[in-house]
Amino acid sequence: MSNNLERLQKVIAQSGLTSRRKAEGLIEEGRVEVNNQKVTELGTKVTENDEIKVDGVPLTKDPLVHYLVYKPRGVISSVKDDKNRKVVTELIPEIDERVYPVGRLDYDTSGLVLLTNDGDLTQLLMHPSHEIDKVYVAKVKGIPTNKDLKPLIKGVFSEGEKLKAVSAKVLSNDSEKKNSIVEITLHEGKNRQVRRMLEAINYPVQKLKRERYSFLDLKGMQPGEYRELTPHEVKQLRADALKEK
Repeated sequence: MSNNLERLQKVIAQSGLTSRRKAEGLIEEGRVEVNNQKVTELGTKVTENDEIKVDGVPLTKDPLVHYLVYKPRGVISSVKDDKNRKVVTELIPEIDERVYPVGRLDYDTSGLVLLTNDGDLTQLLMHPSHEIDKVYVAKVKGIPTNKDLKPLIKGVFSEGEKLKAVSAKVLSNDSEKKNSIVEITLHEGKNRQVRRMLEAINYPVQKLKRERYSFLDLKGMQPGEYRELTPHEVKQLRADALKEK
């Protein structure tokens, strides 16, 4: 942030503390101070020289960072776990900034996870109306045809929820082992969604990996590895979230 005036909720979001929408709620609830004065007006503008506190704690001004992580199975997509299981932030111990996962991957699912302190970008990527492609490859029990997978696109019900895929296709099958490899693209990100959808059509998942998020993929990476996104990739991610669908 420069000396130019910026909206207070945007500055709070860019600090990585929370999303812009939640930052607006913090302001309206009277939990934000600027230069030791409580602020409740959403239109308030600030500069980098202003001291901002949320719940009495000064806002950190860490630079925004964005990492792509290849999460192995057996790792929690969170910053902490009450069962003391390994969490995804432990895969990047060298960084100083506090980062958070964008969405979640199941404990038993491997693949691409984004970690960032950029609350504004996180909100954009997570909002369902922005329809970010998330591509999964599943090893399933049984030999489905593409026709068998069509109900996933129309939507299937699981635990009282309607779950839909953007696309679903069979990549290969093994008649001896009686299993298949299936690719599914989602815009939604509901809990255990791919597993629940495939179970609903009687092709339970044996192994699952998220291979792509928007245009980002895992080429050249091994489980447990990570890399920082380039400025161009961050800009492209933001543009992908904002483009009209």
